[in-house]
Amino acid sequence: MPPGFHLLIAGQALSSLADNALLIVAIALLQERSLPGWWAPLLKFCFTLSYVVLAPVIGPLADAMPKARLMTVMNGVKFAGVAMLIAGVHPLLAFALVGFGAAAYAPAKYGLVTEMVAPGQLVTANGWLEVSVVCAALLGTVLGGLLVTDLVRASAASRALHEWLAAIAAGAGSTLALSMVALLMVYLLAAWLNARVPDSGVRYPRTRIHGGELMRDFRAACRTLWRDRDGGLSLAVTTIFWGVGATLQFAVLRWAADVLQLPLDRAAYLQAAVAVGVIAGAAFAGRHVGLAQAKRVLPAGVMLGLLMPVVASTHSLMLAVPLLALVGVVGGVLVVPLNALLQHRGYTLLSAGRSIAVQGFNENLSVMAMLAGYAALLAFDVPIVPLMWGFGLTVAGAIALLMWREHALDNAAPAAEG
Repeated sequence: MPPGFHLLIAGQALSSLADNALLIVAIALLQERSLPGWWAPLLKFCFTLSYVVLAPVIGPLADAMPKARLMTVMNGVKFAGVAMLIAGVHPLLAFALVGFGAAAYAPAKYGLVTEMVAPGQLVTANGWLEVSVVCAALLGTVLGGLLVTDLVRASAASRALHEWLAAIAAGAGSTLALSMVALLMVYLLAAWLNARVPDSGVRYPRTRIHGGELMRDFRAACRTLWRDRDGGLSLAVTTIFWGVGATLQFAVLRWAADVLQLPLDRAAYLQAAVAVGVIAGAAFAGRHVGLAQAKRVLPAGVMLGLLMPVVASTHSLMLAVPLLALVGVVGGVLVVPLNALLQHRGYTLLSAGRSIAVQGFNENLSVMAMLAGYAALLAFDVPIVPLMWGFGLTVAGAIALLMWREHALDNAAPAAEG
């Protein structure tokens, strides 16, 4: 790997770790304020909103300045969002600001990997990146679980810090203040690491920040990537995958509470089982699946969907943990090769920043749609077990349809040549 690559991995991992821990802390904050359970997925909805709304802008923004510098600045934006939480701002509004920082951070992160690494090493680099992202999710959920335990929230240090914060910030009134200050420190460390990543030296033609031109440019970029056979297929699969992953994150928490009778801090640790599995699956794919073989992992998407009803029907914690780990393994095997294929096609057809912005727009639109549907079903008191059954079977059917379409195109190509 090129110089600075591991600094990039470490910095983005710490930033992602804080994002995942903050989600658990914010859910605890909603519970502390006695807000309904269906508000929890709206946190992620607000976090994701910037990815979709600002997609035409963040691609050119990522290409307009050194990407490591932009990542440093965006950690500062996340820092400001957590500071708003400490000051008593509504969690949804504060989470929207953190999401803005993450939205601008993402194309810089993925684009910098594409700029730094040769195409032949891209699957391996993506393996490193996805393993670090999932490790951050794993440690972030564990950290979030620790930060919302009664031991931390009721400690003398927490009470003393709360009194100090209340004296300087109007509206502060949460026993989770110490937890949020700890996350501020993580964002600062991530920003320091990002600032040390060397410039890739890649420069793109300047783009005027004009609304109409940006929208036309972004629509053209979307059409280009969707109409490309490999780009469109990989974009469709990753769009489904990330929507599934975001919804499953909340569904597992709800399922653990309703079926296994676990509190939030212990339910958060169940997500770690999925994360461990993704690490194993991503590591396997990064080592054994090349860019040319990326489409051969599509059956893993069908298996991923079919595993969800199996998990939902489980009532034993001892059985649930390995099943959730298996879900993670299958997901890691699926997403790493197809994500590498998507980045390669996007970089070839567009540019690093623009292709990642298109990818982020579509994937996060899927996240928002699935989370909105999930929140609505919870608001109508749909039980979590049939909800997970329907969700899983829909995913399996969608991936199977993409596999059938790819097979049909393969068969049509020789006929057209003949």
